[in-house]
Amino acid sequence: VNGKAIPSSKAELIVKQAKAQGQQDTPQLRAQIKDRLIGMEVLLQEAEKTGVAANTDVKTQLEVTKQQILVQGLMREYIAKNPVSDADITAEYNKAKSQAGDKEYHAFHILVEKEEDAKAIISKLKAGAKFDELAKQSKDTGSAAKGGDLDWASPATFVKPFSDALVALQKGQFTETPIKTEFGYHVIKLDDIRTSKFPTLEEVKQQVVEGLQQQKLQAYQQALMKKAKIQ
Repeated sequence: VNGKAIPSSKAELIVKQAKAQGQQDTPQLRAQIKDRLIGMEVLLQEAEKTGVAANTDVKTQLEVTKQQILVQGLMREYIAKNPVSDADITAEYNKAKSQAGDKEYHAFHILVEKEEDAKAIISKLKAGAKFDELAKQSKDTGSAAKGGDLDWASPATFVKPFSDALVALQKGQFTETPIKTEFGYHVIKLDDIRTSKFPTLEEVKQQVVEGLQQQKLQAYQQALMKKAKIQ
């Protein structure tokens, strides 16, 4: 372009990225990439002529982008040298499966700020008031609109005081004392229990791998932070 060559390595990098996103390496894709690179080169040459690179904001953006690319490269290299093992994947899967348990609970709740408000709700329920009507006052606006319905879920998805109270209930029962959590005070009702179907390792393997990779990267960063001299 105006006497300046565009290296094929640029095109190959974009092809690689496109394939990683599920696109097929076709002559049509390569033609599109070639046109895109030519258009970009024309604009880059014009940017150099007009001195855009001297703009303070542009300089800062270039530096930030450079830093992001370098950090991403470091992370990829670290994971390549410290891959997640099959044993790690299996152990993490079994841990998640064990925590999830073999049952799902269909729970309803009413969340309020004060303990006395929760006690008043329990008194009304004992007197025959309908749970879904009282749930309209819940702080949890998402479930309040559905009568307090939290849908089917594993107890492990809830904070411990909530899950402990939930699994202690029988079908149709509600908690007769307010359950305190970091969110406030709950009145919980158990509608039903069913056997859960936990996904197979094959179905969630990629998700497990990505989670373990993130754990490795976080530990790597924390180790570097501890060694760094920060003033």
